[in-house]
Amino acid sequence: MGQPKALLPWRGGTILSNAIRVLNAFTDMVIVVAGRNVEQLRPVVDANAAFLVVNPQPDRGQFSSLQVGAQAVLNRGRDSAIITLVDRPPAHPQTVNHLKKEFLDRVSQNLWAAVPEYEGRHGHPYVVGRELIGAYLDAPDSSNAREIHHAHLDHIVYVPVNDPYVIVNLDTPEDYAQFCAAHPETTLA
Repeated sequence: MGQPKALLPWRGGTILSNAIRVLNAFTDMVIVVAGRNVEQLRPVVDANAAFLVVNPQPDRGQFSSLQVGAQAVLNRGRDSAIITLVDRPPAHPQTVNHLKKEFLDRVSQNLWAAVPEYEGRHGHPYVVGRELIGAYLDAPDSSNAREIHHAHLDHIVYVPVNDPYVIVNLDTPEDYAQFCAAHPETTLA
């Protein structure tokens, strides 16, 4: 991308600042996992009242950051989390609220996660409980979240949502430019 995806301009701020804002409305804390970009992300994290944790081995890949974040959730005395990626625009607040409600309404039914589904594709953010957090932490370093989810499908609910942002992945400057052109509301303050 040529710059940290989390710092791409988005609705008068950045993707990261907007994601923190949305998540702050539905959680009691937001934890951001950084790698080599820690010093670039720190001002945004601090300005938005979130916590910053550092993945000491970012070269191990995305799953290692998930494990670092999952451990930080448990270390702060929490047993559930809303997980998202920084290369995706923040989901609409009503989507996050709906996912959280679906998770909380079914947690007594041995539900480990509520994952959004848009047009047959699974996305982010998703809500996880202690059981799935434990599965992430117990998994080998070579794992990925998809493998862990597929191993526990009987404990995951896929929640249909009407929010295309849950499946958008911005990997290149062209992806970002095309998405912004197709969604001019993203540039609004």
